[in-house]
Order: sequence, then C-alpha cells, then structure tokens
Amino acid sequence: MNLPSDGNNWKHGSHDSYSSHHSHEPERVLPPRGDYQTLLSFQKAEVVYDITYRFAHKYLSRGDRTVDQMIQSARSGKQNILEGSKAAQTSKEMEIKLTNVGRASLEELLADYRDFLRVRDLAIWDKDSKEACFVRRTGCKTPQTFEIYREFVATRPAQVVANIALCLIHQTNYLLDQQLKTLEREFTEKGGLRERMTRVRLANRSLGK
Repeated sequence: MNLPSDGNNWKHGSHDSYSSHHSHEPERVLPPRGDYQTLLSFQKAEVVYDITYRFAHKYLSRGDRTVDQMIQSARSGKQNILEGSKAAQTSKEMEIKLTNVGRASLEELLADYRDFLRVRDLAIWDKDSKEACFVRRTGCKTPQTFEIYREFVATRPAQVVANIALCLIHQTNYLLDQQLKTLEREFTEKGGLRERMTRVRLANRSLGK
C-alpha cells in the first residue's frame, strides 16, 4: 500500500536533523540531536505497537505464542527506530543498522497480520479500497497518536483492526525506506564520526586555531 505524497515525511519537526549543513556554516563534530518523538516513522511505529498490544490480547488465544511474537515485533520496530535516532550523533553506521532492524521487525509483524486474516478467510483490503484510502488519509494527520485510532480499535471487529494495522505498517515502512536512503547517501558522501572529526581538525588548522 503506497503512502500518499501529501504532507508525510520522515523529518524531525520543522527541521531535518540529518540534512547537510549550509556550506558557510562550520561543520560540527557532533551534529544537532533530533528528537525521536517528533520523527514521523517513530510516531507511526508507536501507534502500531499500541494497536498490536491490544489486538493480540483481544483476538488471539491465551497461550498462543503469536501473542508474544507480534507484540515483540511491534516493540522491536518502535524501539530500534528510537535507538537509531539516539545513536545518530556518534555513529551513522549504528543509526543505519538499528533503523534497518526496526524495518525488518515491522515487516515480520506485517506477515503476522496477513496470516491472521488469511487463515481465517478474512479479506485484506485492496490498496485502492475506500477503507484503505480512509486510513491513509487519517495517517496524514500529524502528530500521529493512538488516540486518533482508539475508537476504531475499541469498536471495530478483528478484520477491520488488522487491516488498519496493515495500512499503518505499510506507511511506516515507506517512511523508513526513505529515511534509510537518505542516511545511506549521507554516510557515503560524508562518512561517520571519525571522518567528521578529521574534517573539523583540518578546517581548524587552516584557520590557525
């Protein structure tokens, strides 16, 4: 399911903490730290976790190992995005690695939701269905919080809640794919902390510092 192009990006708040500094500004060894809580991919992953926690306990049998597996996958997706953002200052490699782990965890969760629907002969919404389009439009609201979806999760049947989760996971994964492309490009062009330290030292020497 494709993410709509209007209004959604993975940037921190009103500025992009991963973006390049202006050429006239001196490079910093440690770039400004972004707030992971304003990272849209994290917000959506947190909503996915909140939905999954409730879904698994409500619709899966007690003792079913899938309960723990789904909740753990959802938590891993959220936590690795958080930890990747926190690692951004000192290790671009670790940021990319953790973000990839979060992406993989959400892909695993996506498969679990699909399995739930498939084995029960419940329909998966077509990406162009009115229901999927409604969830995508709802997914454009910022910030993304569970409160936006609470009533749906509490009152709709399992099939609807599972499909809402699928839509949100697709959106989150799309954002993470864009995020990873930017991180990998910047790492290729500028390197990590060691390369930044070297450039700053050389710049300071040229200025006689």
